[in-house]
Amino acid sequence: MKWSLKIGEVRGIGIYVHATFLLIVVWAGFSGWSQTQTAAAVADNVAFILALFACIVLHELGHALTALRFGIRTKDITLLPIGGIARLERMPKEPLQELAVALGGPAVNVVIAAVLGAILVATGSWTEPSATAVMQIGFLERLAIVNGFLVLFNMLPAFPMDGGRALRALLATRMGALRATQTAASIGQVMALLFGFLGLFSNPFLVLIALFVWMGAAQEAAMAQAEALFGNIPVGRAMVREFHVLAPQDRLAQAVQYSLAGSQHDFPVVEGSSVVGVLTQGELIKGLADGGSDSLVSEAMHTEFATAEWSMTLEEAFKRLQTCQCRTLPVLHDGVLAGLLTRDNVQAFLNIQAALSAPHRADHTPPAQRPSSLPTSASRP
Repeated sequence: MKWSLKIGEVRGIGIYVHATFLLIVVWAGFSGWSQTQTAAAVADNVAFILALFACIVLHELGHALTALRFGIRTKDITLLPIGGIARLERMPKEPLQELAVALGGPAVNVVIAAVLGAILVATGSWTEPSATAVMQIGFLERLAIVNGFLVLFNMLPAFPMDGGRALRALLATRMGALRATQTAASIGQVMALLFGFLGLFSNPFLVLIALFVWMGAAQEAAMAQAEALFGNIPVGRAMVREFHVLAPQDRLAQAVQYSLAGSQHDFPVVEGSSVVGVLTQGELIKGLADGGSDSLVSEAMHTEFATAEWSMTLEEAFKRLQTCQCRTLPVLHDGVLAGLLTRDNVQAFLNIQAALSAPHRADHTPPAQRPSSLPTSASRP
């Protein structure tokens, strides 16, 4: 994730802090100062926030290490103001395995709260907090209480939060994965509306959580539908075969001409028989603003890009398209450019497949045949 700084690594899992995380640290310090105007209060608040987010890192590691037991690696863990995000390569296909991964995070918070509670009881430091004096209790007691709250909050059935994922896993044992995801996503979006409504009248932070839950539930439902419809369909069935390519020595004026003449937004840059870069619409606009239409494509394109193989399943390519933060994947066949896979044509293919699989269609409707060749038309000037 952009604007993230790596602060450590556990079992090959990079741990990052997003730049926006500083906002909550600053807020904690300001809150402490506004209450007592003392440096001690500022230090206490900042230390508590850092300790809390250390617990959140452990929570995410609970998910990651549980997933690792099932052979699923975690790309990274990123701390944001709203919490932590662990990017798993994929979720388990088996419902009980997904349930274990979903519960792995909250289980860590249960352990932390239990250990802190036992220490406080053993040392006689535990006090019964009142609703109006939570901030006056001890540091460890506050941390124990907040970890307990994290367990309760994360286990709300608001997909894609932990409770929602656990719900999806339990539903998947009784129904198909697609129906389970759609049901859990619908419940999650209802919860998001509730969070948003409450946030408008109480805590604006709930509005941010509502947006996260709503968008996350919609994305998960879309990915589940894609997985169900794409099946074992190869990328070659859905890729764009008629497109323009550029060479590194071409001028940006050529890309402008192609953009205005058609609907293609991103252009593979080819040298010889190899794809050496991709020029996106954003990079084209920036290049025109910086150097004008006579600038070279090689000066504006990016050379680090994801690709797909034409024999790869559309499900795999779709996930790669989702995670690479790009709109276009060059599709290669034996190392040679064979087509393009874009978000738009994947969505179009998804809509067509959904229409073909609608209940009113006869069960014997034959699927489209896999092409025996690759009729690619990559035009050059």
